Amino acid sequence: MARSADRLLRSAALLDRPRLVAVVVTSLISAGAGLLLPGALAAATDAVLGGRGSTGAVVWLLVVGVAEIAADAVTMLLPARLTSNASAWLRRRVTDRLLALGTHSPFAPGDAVSRVSGDCAAAGGIAAVVVQLIATALMSSGAVVLLALLDWRLALVFLGSLPFALLLARSHLRGTAKDVLAYQQVSGELSARLLDAVAGLRTIAASGTADAEAARVLRPLPRLNLAGQGMWRTQARMVWRAGLLLPTVEILTLAAAGFGVLDGRLSAGDVLAALGYVALGLGLVTQIPLLTTLSRIRSAAYRIAEVLDTEPPPRGALGLLPGNGTLELRGATVHGALTNVDLTIPGGCFAAVVGSSGSGKSTVVSLLAGLRRPDAGQALLDGRDLAVLRPDELRAVVGYAAAEPALLGGTVSDAVGYGSWASIPAVDAACRTARIHDVLVRLPRGYDTLLAETPMSGGESARMGLARALARNPRVLLLDDATASLDTVTERAVTAELGRRTRVVVTHRAAMAARADVVVWLAAGQVRAVGPHARLWQMPGYRAVFTEET
Repeated sequence: MARSADRLLRSAALLDRPRLVAVVVTSLISAGAGLLLPGALAAATDAVLGGRGSTGAVVWLLVVGVAEIAADAVTMLLPARLTSNASAWLRRRVTDRLLALGTHSPFAPGDAVSRVSGDCAAAGGIAAVVVQLIATALMSSGAVVLLALLDWRLALVFLGSLPFALLLARSHLRGTAKDVLAYQQVSGELSARLLDAVAGLRTIAASGTADAEAARVLRPLPRLNLAGQGMWRTQARMVWRAGLLLPTVEILTLAAAGFGVLDGRLSAGDVLAALGYVALGLGLVTQIPLLTTLSRIRSAAYRIAEVLDTEPPPRGALGLLPGNGTLELRGATVHGALTNVDLTIPGGCFAAVVGSSGSGKSTVVSLLAGLRRPDAGQALLDGRDLAVLRPDELRAVVGYAAAEPALLGGTVSDAVGYGSWASIPAVDAACRTARIHDVLVRLPRGYDTLLAETPMSGGESARMGLARALARNPRVLLLDDATASLDTVTERAVTAELGRRTRVVVTHRAAMAARADVVVWLAAGQVRAVGPHARLWQMPGYRAVFTEET
């Protein structure tokens, strides 16, 4: 995983090569000007103190200073675009992979959001941080060389501090890496819990469990606190150690330079230059916070790589076979939900799926819809395994609606036609069949009303979700409790107009089961019985299913 993260960061850093080259060039100009500045200051100082012509030296000092300021300004602007481009690229890749994983994703919604937003934003800054660290390293190396050219004794004094500086950087990196990764992981867990709570605000309010839910959401906080404290302790140790190291080295260098002045080897300007070179030479120490940022970037890349390295199920490559919508499960098993289920629903049949809570109803429908694949066995449409069908063809002939649909799109019309590119007449017909047309035409702009400005009750949202499934005129229609929020009169009217296509409806109502051609009775993840409602009604266990639900 670490190698994947490093490869990902390398790709992100090299994504926008022209702009990266511009950042490198301006950083080198800034570093070069920074190295020239102490020497220019020394020359100007000696010229002024010596009473000789100082105009040229002062002008040179101003030129070098302006060049460094200009380069610094550019290097502050260019990396922002570099970072935003890399972050956008990473977010696109992560989003594409999460969508490809679909219902097979092992990442909780809140954690996925955290990776797409926070982690991608952090990892996108890799190029800017690395260039800054390289420029600082070059300045430090160049400063040591220039200090040695000025006086090798001063260079020896400075080099004596390097082991302490390297030890400080190494201990800081080792101390922060684990805490940074833990902090980001716990942040993702906290986001996941918070997203669940926000999605269920009405349920929480209705059940009076706000305090208990707040405690559940905030349960990871102690671990977040420990990781945060660890980072701050490491940061604090680095700050006070670096704060002692820099003035100590400056004082020692100043003392050595003082002896050089007394011996006549150095001038007053050389002393100023020496102090400047020392400050530049210890630049890596002052930039140690960048190492914390680099550690955070690598941790973010690790979490992104976890998503990208999770392989989605292989996409099918075969087309549909001619047929009337016959659905089959052959030995279908989903661990923890279904065990070795065999089921055939003839084309054009109206099948009701019933069973107590946890019996596997939604799992059966999701298998028949191709929304998930069985851990063992097969799910087939007209004799062909859903796993080998091209996704676009499968989605074109299988309509699916759930009890609480997620309505997506800019307008009401977009939401109903979402994913099917349905024409306006098809959207209108689907809404009429779902008994939602009369509600939508009364909106301020009718079907063109913005979805965000459209208040919807639970039943109205369910009917819009049903209309969306119908808009593509599917060969097979699968309703996972999608009519549960409708009153019985509306439910009867809607189901009466679904046509002769294959219909599979999860229901808790005996009246709906009675209208079905066949009922599939599930219990404990297995098919208990299949047959007409009237015949199954003779079984006490079957009758108990509806008694429990009511």
